[in-house]
Amino acid sequence: MLSPLAYGLAVLISLLVVLIGVRFLLQPEAAAAGYGVPAKPDGDRAYLTIKGLRDLAYGLLGLALIAFATPTAVAWYMLIGALEPLGDTVIVLRHGGTKAAAFGIHFATAVVVLLDAVLLFAL
Repeated sequence: MLSPLAYGLAVLISLLVVLIGVRFLLQPEAAAAGYGVPAKPDGDRAYLTIKGLRDLAYGLLGLALIAFATPTAVAWYMLIGALEPLGDTVIVLRHGGTKAAAFGIHFATAVVVLLDAVLLFAL
């Protein structure tokens, strides 16, 4: 029972990260606004592209680990991967984003990723 839940959540998280990456590549301004810190009109779009590529790669790496690695390896990936949404929480707070975006999106995501890591370590 625990295995399908842990792996299902890991797949869902990884797919969502892939989708976020694709959105940053295709609709960078809208994605930045959804992130919690809107892009500046005269800003360098390269950073939005970097974020998109980073998230796309992290999501695909997660899916590859799920498909080909042990539950412990996937658990470590999720545990370390939780640093990204925790860092995003701080970024949003320090750059004028709302507390609702920081905690409701990014911190909540970190909690879910950490929960999945715990479930995967239990397998």
